[in-house]
Amino acid sequence: QVQLVESGGGLVQAGGSLRLSCAASGRTFSSYAMGWFRQAPGKEREFVTAISRSGAITNYVDSVKGRFTIFRDNAKNTVYLQMNSLKPEDTAVYYCAAVYTDYVFATPYEYKYWGQGTQVTVSS
Repeated sequence: QVQLVESGGGLVQAGGSLRLSCAASGRTFSSYAMGWFRQAPGKEREFVTAISRSGAITNYVDSVKGRFTIFRDNAKNTVYLQMNSLKPEDTAVYYCAAVYTDYVFATPYEYKYWGQGTQVTVSS
C-alpha cells in the first residue's frame, strides 16, 4: 500500500515557475515508477511525465518537453515536478501516481496508487 500526497500547486503568471512535490508513504518507494498526470475541467486525465525507479529513465508528453522536469529523491520518498515557462494551457489539477514496476507508463490505467491532486492555475 502506498499513500501519495501532492503539494506545491498555486496561482502563477504565464512564464513563471512552480515545483510540485509528491510525498509517498512506505519503505519501498524506490520499487515504484512514478508519474504525473493532469486534468483540466471538462477534459480527460492527461499524461505529463513519468520516471523509473532509479530516476535514470524519464518520459514526457511533447507539450511539456524542455519546460518541465521530473526527478525523485528515494531517500526522501518524494518525486518532484519542476515546471518552468508555464502557460495558461498548463492550468489543471495535477496528480502523482505510482506503479510497482520499472516501466515508465504513459497511460493512467497502468498506475495503481494516486494522490488527491493539487491545483495549478496559470494566468495570462
